[in-house]
Amino acid sequence: MGSSVYKVIEIIGTSSVSWEDAAKQAITRASKSLEELRIAEVVEQDLKIEEGAIVAYRTKLRISFRFND
Repeated sequence: MGSSVYKVIEIIGTSSVSWEDAAKQAITRASKSLEELRIAEVVEQDLKIEEGAIVAYRTKLRISFRFND
């Protein structure tokens, strides 16, 4: 097996449903422009609150993808 090189970036997904859905939205969007996504690590989660109610969940992910030759 040959060696590979990977790039790591951070992305943030948002959702009005849950942190899990926010992560899913981020990966779904990233997979449209990046190929060979490998690993996603949840770095941070937070909420947006308006008038005492949660209006958005945000999940920051660190994802890696392989450089193509």
